[in-house]
Amino acid sequence: MSNRHLLNSRFSFHFLVWWILFGCFPGLISSFEVTLDSVEIFRTHDWISKPTVYFECKGENTTLLPDVTKINVVYSFKGQESWQPLTQLDGKKCKRCGFYEKDVIKTDDVYAEWEFCATDFEPPAGKYILFKENQLNVTFHCQECASLQGASNATLEKRNIEDDDDDDGKGLLITAVVSTVTIIGLVMANKHWQKKKRQQDQARFLKLFEEGDDIEDELGLGTVPSLVMKKDAF
Repeated sequence: MSNRHLLNSRFSFHFLVWWILFGCFPGLISSFEVTLDSVEIFRTHDWISKPTVYFECKGENTTLLPDVTKINVVYSFKGQESWQPLTQLDGKKCKRCGFYEKDVIKTDDVYAEWEFCATDFEPPAGKYILFKENQLNVTFHCQECASLQGASNATLEKRNIEDDDDDDGKGLLITAVVSTVTIIGLVMANKHWQKKKRQQDQARFLKLFEEGDDIEDELGLGTVPSLVMKKDAF
């Protein structure tokens, strides 16, 4: 067998081995490319100029999104933009990532921060939707991530956790509102009681004066000064 045929056979064998490993055990792949499908922001933190929105994972470079400048507008992407892929995810370890808005004066404003995991993507489409109320709505795509074991379960668990967090937040808000209303009601009731008590005290005080005048009239004390004056005249 010639050297050329030997090299070709080795190459084919190695290629076959890698294809089987990656096809049957996708978790062996070191990283998966994640692209941004769409993004919509619901607010801006800078009232003077257009917002500068960017994506960043901890310890990685910042990816600016120059097209995203208006609220309530869905910006869609093809995955072929110069700044794509947005990031890469490891099959076993999550990243701390987020969307932010640049602020010249103070610290950059946060749209959303979360633990970004390869298992977040739902099969078979490989989509992951991040929604934060009054902040933004984002759709990511990672076809390879959808083939990971437990991908759909991890996404469901995360959604349940987020729903539980929302429920906890709503519960705290309701408790705070009820407490505030109760305190205001107690204060108003106390003021009303004090006002009524003052009115009762005033009425009782006036009644005592009236009773005192009636007693003087009955005893004739009101004529004593005139009698004294007549006696002095004599």
